[in-house]
Parts: sequence; C-alpha cells; structure tokens
Amino acid sequence: MSNQILERPKSLTQKQFHYCPGCHHGIIHRLIAETIDEFDLREKTIIVQPVGCAVYIYEYFDTDVSEAAHGRAPAVATAIKRVSKGKFVLTYQGDGDLAAIGTAEIVHAAARGENICVFFVNNAIYGMTGGQMAPTTLPGMKTATTPLGRDVKKQGYPIKVSEMLAPFEGVSYIERVMVSSPKHVIKAKSAVRKAFKYQLQEKGFSLVEFLSACPTGWGMPPVDAAKWVEENMTKQFPLGVYKEVGLDD
Repeated sequence: MSNQILERPKSLTQKQFHYCPGCHHGIIHRLIAETIDEFDLREKTIIVQPVGCAVYIYEYFDTDVSEAAHGRAPAVATAIKRVSKGKFVLTYQGDGDLAAIGTAEIVHAAARGENICVFFVNNAIYGMTGGQMAPTTLPGMKTATTPLGRDVKKQGYPIKVSEMLAPFEGVSYIERVMVSSPKHVIKAKSAVRKAFKYQLQEKGFSLVEFLSACPTGWGMPPVDAAKWVEENMTKQFPLGVYKEVGLDD
C-alpha cells in the first residue's frame, strides 16, 4: 500500500495556474503557501498583490488578498499591517512593479523598517506586456524594446534591488535565491521560512528576491531558460544573504 508524501497546500485553491510553461511563479507560489500552512497563518495572512504576471494571485491563494495599484504594494501593505493587529502581511511583486514604478514605495518601506515580508520575482523582463526591457534586464540582453541588446551607455545598468536595500537600518533580512533546480528550491524554501520568522518576531522589513525564468519572454524552451538563470542571471545578481540581523531563539 502506497503512502501519500505530498499534498496540495491548504493555502492554495484548486484553481489552475495561468502561467506559461516553465515559468517559475508556480513554484514560488507553492513555497509561500506551504510556509503559510506550516506557521498556521492562513486565517491571518493578507497578501498584497501586484500588477503584472501575478495579477491573478487572488485566484490561487486561499487567504485574504488586496489589490494594489501598480508599484504601490509596499504602501498598501504598510497601511494594512499598521491598522490590522495580528495580521501577517506580505507583498508579491515582479521587477516592473517593484523596481520601476514602485521604486519609491519599496525604498521607503525598507527605510522605515515596516514589519512586512516582500517576495520579489526578478525575471529581467516585462513578461505580461510583451517582453520589454525591465530595470533588471541584463546588459546585452535582447528584449522587445532593446532588439540589439541592452546598451548600458543608452539604457544604463540593471538595478540590484537586494544590494540597494540591504544598507537601510530598518531592514532585518534580505536574501536572493532561485528555484531552477531542486536543491535551489529547498534553499529558497528556507529563505521564505526565515522571512516569515522575521515578521513574526517583529524584527522589521524582510525581502526574498527570486531569480526567475521567463521562457516565453526570453524566447527559450523552459529547460534552457532555467539553465540561463543559473549561467547568466546569477553573474549579474549573485545569490546569497545580503542582510540578516538575527532571530530570537
């Protein structure tokens, strides 16, 4: 008789993801949902969702969800956290949402040390709107708006969000991870759990940056896109812990 060793997290609904084949949003959703279940936070969690590929996140998570205007998730999460005592608040944002139109919001939320978790998905492109250059597009990377490759003399250099936010005193924890292989998924899950603990212990602002594949936007098969994350994105955006003030026992 076989034993069931895996099950769908209770914090995910039965709704099928709309994401493209090979996109990493589904893996990241599952890691967050598993962690919500493990800390028994489903009835306390409020997710502030972005504009972008994850705009339908309210259909996938069986938690409370609030929509924010483009880039404004950290501001909305700040308000919810401050007026809703006992709630667990997180934002889920892509690079266009967080690192372009929402740059001011994320910088000030980090500087204030807001006691929220931010899950930042960096796929180096605007996936939902047709593959335009994002703030995190790599130098030389071809996109719909940089068909000859990103020229740093014209378009500047990629914004490294984790490195930018880590020096703020209000930041308690920042780590950059990826989910392109099983060992990295395990590592990413550990980072998600740690970010949760920082909020639960009221340590202040925490952020986990996921390097993510966008096979459709990049014009690659899913396996090649996952390899591209490891072989190219990690050179521009090195994995690792960028800030960690320490948790209570």
